[in-house]
Amino acid sequence: MSEKLTSEAARPGQLREFWYYFRENRGAVIGLYIFIAFALCAAFAPLLSPYDPSEQFRDHILQPPFWQEGGSWAFPLGTDPLGRDMLSRLIEGARYSFFVGIVVVTVAASGGIIVGLIAGFSPKWLDTIIMRIMDIILAFPSLLLALVLVAILGPSLTNAMIAIAIVLQPHYVRLTRASVMSELQKDYVTSARTVGAGLFRLMFITVLPNCLAPIIVQGALSFSTAILDAAALGFLGMGAQPPTPEWGTMLAEAREFILRAWWVVTFPGLAILVTVLAINLMGDGLRDALDPKLKRS
Repeated sequence: MSEKLTSEAARPGQLREFWYYFRENRGAVIGLYIFIAFALCAAFAPLLSPYDPSEQFRDHILQPPFWQEGGSWAFPLGTDPLGRDMLSRLIEGARYSFFVGIVVVTVAASGGIIVGLIAGFSPKWLDTIIMRIMDIILAFPSLLLALVLVAILGPSLTNAMIAIAIVLQPHYVRLTRASVMSELQKDYVTSARTVGAGLFRLMFITVLPNCLAPIIVQGALSFSTAILDAAALGFLGMGAQPPTPEWGTMLAEAREFILRAWWVVTFPGLAILVTVLAINLMGDGLRDALDPKLKRS
């Protein structure tokens, strides 16, 4: 009973310590706020969008933003070549980007953690085979490999997410295996084995919780990589297909109008830039707060 009370009392203290080190990195705090705003836009996109993102206003084709001559507050960020409201499409695009990040990180991390645990606990010959396969995947440029996989599976947002998850998975395998190999040398694992803990208990209950800190940081960084790769595939025509308001697809549709209507290219590009930068800053803060070696006294 006393141990349970002690553990429950320790949790608020751990959260306070985490927040103390996290907030020391001002860029990470700003990134966190931007990420929260991004998540809220994704969650409440239908309520925040002034118009349906696919609705066409034929009398307002390529209308500039409100501060430029010819613009109006009816379309604050202007319209695209088909007369669709840019603001509505950007807000709706946040939903697709957030969905891509969540799905890719979940699939890549789940598979990578399991394979990494197997590699860490397996005999040397099996560990060698697994890691050589991961090395082969990592030898290819990530975007090129994702492009090849999407070309095989067929261009769509779902196939793009599958391809990106496969490309990112080796990072989790290597990170999990390295953490497991480090933890296996510690006394608490030896004690657990001495008292008869089974293999699955050792893997998922004893060792894995102590390997989560670097995996969480990798998850944050992979989130931004997934958004960036999905946008790149969309721009190349291999990701989300028109008229889906995904940011990369919006860039691909608007590239021929870059000289006539700067806003149709600038705003989707800024949305990708700000979101990816915010998540990377937040990932740096998570690394500072979760890695004991980086904590400043």
